[in-house]
Amino acid sequence: MLKRIGFFLLTNLAILIVLSIVLNIVSAVFGINFGNIAGANQNMGSLLVFAAVVGFTGSLISLFMSKTIAKHTMGVQMITQPTNKLQAWLLETVHSHTQKAGIGMPEVGIYEGEANAFATGASRNNAMVAVSTGLLSSMNKEEVEAVLAHEIAHVANGDMVTLTLIQGVTNTFVVFLSRIIGNFVDRAVLRNESDAPGIGYYVTSVVLDIVLGILAAIVVAYFSRHREFRADAGAAKIMGSTTPMINALARLGSVPTEELPPAVKGVGIAGSIGELLASHPSIQDRIKALRDMDVRR
Repeated sequence: MLKRIGFFLLTNLAILIVLSIVLNIVSAVFGINFGNIAGANQNMGSLLVFAAVVGFTGSLISLFMSKTIAKHTMGVQMITQPTNKLQAWLLETVHSHTQKAGIGMPEVGIYEGEANAFATGASRNNAMVAVSTGLLSSMNKEEVEAVLAHEIAHVANGDMVTLTLIQGVTNTFVVFLSRIIGNFVDRAVLRNESDAPGIGYYVTSVVLDIVLGILAAIVVAYFSRHREFRADAGAAKIMGSTTPMINALARLGSVPTEELPPAVKGVGIAGSIGELLASHPSIQDRIKALRDMDVRR
């Protein structure tokens, strides 16, 4: 837990430092004055650039640091030289799946925890796949193969990059809209006649950052759930049948699972369900979608 908190703080510190550097570079190179994003002379162009930089910086840093963050926060033990038959089998299975999916071989690891697995990384050819000890102990080989195929499908579909871009776009709109509305409230409603933004701007912006942030999270969660269906279908294609993935999902629904950290939970095999902010559809809906694939065939 302390390790996760430490990396969370370090990651956010890195984001703040990079954000400050990027804003200064953009201001110097393009001559944009970020001092007029609020107040009497609010400039929409400057605000939009500011919102985009703020919106995408954190998402992109999280993407490029995703493997490092996952390794340390989850305690993933990477398999470089297999020391037993299980490790050798995992490497062989992932290698076979990646050849079928047409992507580069990802790093492979195991971590201690309840049944789950995830994929992460900045690109299709620079990824990592990790499975938990709980998953390995609760599933048979074919079911584990299906879970690994699901994670490889996430990588092949570029889901890490796609979700990062969606998060960046929604973040940009949150920052942009909250400050436009905040400035309107400050000047038109509260009648602030000073050139500088007043308390109304700051309070409204903070409140709307939270409210619009929740709405943005709902949008991101919707796309995350949609991509889970695609990854299940991709796993069925890699395995040559929907049955192994259906069996793996059914097994997953009967064993204890745990929530993954935010950086990787959107591309895990299991996640929160039953709500607008759920990163994954219900097990029942996923199984139904796979069975519908068989019917369509």
